[in-house]
Parts: sequence; C-alpha cells; structure tokens
Amino acid sequence: MTTDPGSGADSSAEGRAGAAVSRVRSSTTALFPTMVLRGPVPEPGQRRRIPARLIIMAWVVLLMALVLALVNVVTWSALAAKLDERVDRALTQELGEFQEFAGVGVDPATGEAFTDVSSLVRVYLERQYPDESEILFGWTEDASDAGGPGRIRQGQEPPFDLSAEPAMVEEVLGDPGGRGVLDTPAGPVEWAKVRVLPPDGTGAAGWFVIGYFTERDQETVDSTVRTIVLVSLVGLLAAGAAAWWVAGVILAPARLVREAAAQITEEDLTQRIDVSGRDDIAALAEQFNSMLDRLEAAFTEQRRFVDDAGHELRTPITIVRGHLELMGDDPEERREVVRLVTDELDRMGRIVEDMLLLAKSQQPDFVRPREVSLAELTSDIDAKVRTLGDRDWRLESVAEGTWRLDPQRITQAVVQLAANAVRHTETGSVLRTGSVVVGSDVLFWVTDHGPGIPAEEHGRIFERFSRVGNTARGDRGAGLGLAIVRAITEAHRGRVDLRSAPGEGSTFTLVVPRGREHA
Repeated sequence: MTTDPGSGADSSAEGRAGAAVSRVRSSTTALFPTMVLRGPVPEPGQRRRIPARLIIMAWVVLLMALVLALVNVVTWSALAAKLDERVDRALTQELGEFQEFAGVGVDPATGEAFTDVSSLVRVYLERQYPDESEILFGWTEDASDAGGPGRIRQGQEPPFDLSAEPAMVEEVLGDPGGRGVLDTPAGPVEWAKVRVLPPDGTGAAGWFVIGYFTERDQETVDSTVRTIVLVSLVGLLAAGAAAWWVAGVILAPARLVREAAAQITEEDLTQRIDVSGRDDIAALAEQFNSMLDRLEAAFTEQRRFVDDAGHELRTPITIVRGHLELMGDDPEERREVVRLVTDELDRMGRIVEDMLLLAKSQQPDFVRPREVSLAELTSDIDAKVRTLGDRDWRLESVAEGTWRLDPQRITQAVVQLAANAVRHTETGSVLRTGSVVVGSDVLFWVTDHGPGIPAEEHGRIFERFSRVGNTARGDRGAGLGLAIVRAITEAHRGRVDLRSAPGEGSTFTLVVPRGREHA
C-alpha cells in the first residue's frame, strides 16, 4: 500500500482554510450582532394608547373642576349664611325696638302711658316703615278693632298679608317657639313674635309679630350662584382649551421624538429634531439627537469596519483558494503550497484575533486594573521585547513606585509598538524603551531610528486597517496594531503621543494617568 505525502498536507490545508473562514464568520457575527431599527409594529391585542396631551388636559380640567366646584359651594354657603344672618338681624332688631317702645312709650292721645295692648301696638305700627320684604302686625284677644277680630296691621302692603289669613295666624301664634318659618303663596317667611301683656295686668293681652319674606333675597343668592357657575363653566372650557394648547406646545418635541423614532431605520439615521426652549422636554429632544449622533457614528464605524475587514480577509482567502486550485501533484510544489497556505491562514488568524480584541475594548472589563510595581513591569517588558528581533535594545529609564493599571494590556501595547519598530528598522538598529513618572502620569515609550512618519499621517495611523509606507522586511500587517494600542491606552483613560518626522525615526509614548497609588 502506498500513500501520497502531499495528500495529507493538502487535506490539512483545506481543512484549516475552511476552519479559518468559519471562524471569521462567527467572529464577525459576535463582533457585530444584527442591529435592526424600525418603526413600531402593532402587536395583536395591543391596547390602544391614550395620548399624553389628552391625559394632561383631562387632569387640568379635573383639578380645575374640583377647585371651581369648591369655590361655588363655599360661595353659596357664604351667601346663604349671610342671608340668614341678615334675616335674623332684622327680626331681632325689630323685636328689640318694639320692646323698647313698649317700655317707655306714651300714648299721644292722653299724654300718658299706654293702658291697653291694642293702642300700644297700633301707635307703634303707625310709626314704622317696614322693608318691602317685611310684614309687621299685632294680634289682640279682643275683636273691637276695625282691622278685624284682634288684627292690627299698618304700613305698606307686604308681599303677602298673612295677618289676614286666620289659619296662618293661628299657626304662628300657636307655635310654642318664639321663631319659625311659614310657607306662604309669596314664598317662605321667617317670623318672630313676642307676647304683649296689658300694663295694669287687666284687659286683653296680645302679640306682636314680624315676618320676613326671604324669597326675593333667596332669588338674589341663586342668581349670584348661577352667574358664578356659568362663569366657572366658561373658565373650565377656557382652561381645558389652554391646557390642550400648552400641552401640545410642551409635548411637541416628545411627539417629534416618537415620529423620528418611527422613521429611523438601519439605513437612515439622519433624522434629527429641531429643539426650541429650555425645559425638560427640550432637554429630552437634545439627548435624543445626541443618541442619534452616537448611533449614526456607531453604524458608520460598523459598516466601515466590516468593509475593511472583508477587504483584508478576502485577500488571504483568495490566495489560499488560488494556490489550492492550482496545486499539482509534485510533492515539492505541494509542500510549497502548504507553506504559503499556512502562512496566509496564520495571518487570517491574527486578523481575527485583533478584530476580537478591538471589539472587546468596548466592554467594561477590557482592562482589569490592579496595583503593579512599575519597575518590575518595565523589566518584564524589556525582557519580552528583546526576543522580537536582532536589534540593539536599550532600556533608558525605569519608573519607581506602584501604579494602578492592567499590566497585561500595557505589556501588550508596548510589545506591539516594539514589534512595529522591529518591522520598520534594519538588523542592528538601536531601539530604546523605558518608563518614567511625570506628575500624575506614567509614561512608557518605544523609540526607533526608522524612516519616520509624515506629520499628516500622525492621526490616521491609529485608525483600523491603516498602513503608512513600507517596512524593512515587507509590510504583512493588517493595520490593526496601533488601533489596539490606542484602544488599550484609552481604556486606561490615557492617550498615545507620537513624535516623528521622515528620516528622524519615531517615538511612541503611552501616557497612563494616575489611579490609586501606594508607594
């Protein structure tokens, strides 16, 4: 039995290529999960929403209605109490005047004190001018008066002469109390009476009665209350209309936010809201616009990153497929193809690992700071970079003390800078590293004497998939190294400084601010 030494290698290379492609796809899915933005889709059975504008107006109208109802009730109660007080005062005053007159009055016919009740009451009534709503009359137990049996009434005609109604007079005089209310065709009348005895204790006794018809005053109270109720209703309608308009003005930015959110899709993140005013709703609209700015920047960056990654990964995949499709049966040719394919697969693996690392840099646990000895960390970095290439490595300075940082990420960043310096310099070139504490920052740097970087490229080289010039050993990088360095430094709330010029080499410096330091 014979075997083909190249077939195993061929199968292995194809398997590794397929695995790399699958890994890239899964990594890309993990890096950029599907993000869908679309307008609201109504669900079956979803309850109908009540507009906030209507809710605000309803609450304002309800509160206004409660306040106006309270005002009307209080006003009606106050007017009714005032009416009762006025009637009571009128009755009390009239009785007081009659009692005072009875105590000191003189009969004008004789010039002496009154000797009978009838004369006393008649003379008093002749001198009175009752109100339109009042009725004054006397009632004696004899029937000698011309006004009728026991009846004495003088003055203007009242709304209703109850003294001419024996049944009503009997009801008033027969009441055990001194005051009461009687219903008459002219409306309710509040009455008060006082018993009148003859001065000498002989003769017929009698009564002095005063009545006050309250219907006219009650109509005035009712009319006033009706006017207040009508004005309250008009005010309630006006308040409701004003609340609807004001709520619409205040909630306009919120409505625009909702409409803009409904129109936003993954393909169109350009919707913005015109903000006016300085209230909380305007602040909400401003925050929504800021959120859209961040979303648009994130989606733009995602698309650019995916496009760049696809471009970078497409080249090695094409190379692998081309070599595998054209590979012949010659063992030497197969070995060469396997070597090339393996190299491309390794490069794809590095690209994928770098992409995963950049994606993780956006997560909170990307760095795990702890207290680290700067001298020990600098020595470890120096030992590791010396294995990167045959260069004249020189450690210029070693920082002292402790610092709160992630030693693995800082080592990764400095080693990446050193690897870049190795790729851009010749064998035997001087490469300098070191660390130092300056104020509230610790600095780690890598200096080379390579070709240098033009000033206009200083900002661009830290972007993903960015390359500048040629390296001494050929540019095989994906352009993610400096982007990783910047991500690590920014995760420590620091920055990367670059000092370089064509023909003068480059110095990359990591500036890491102080956390909690324990010397």
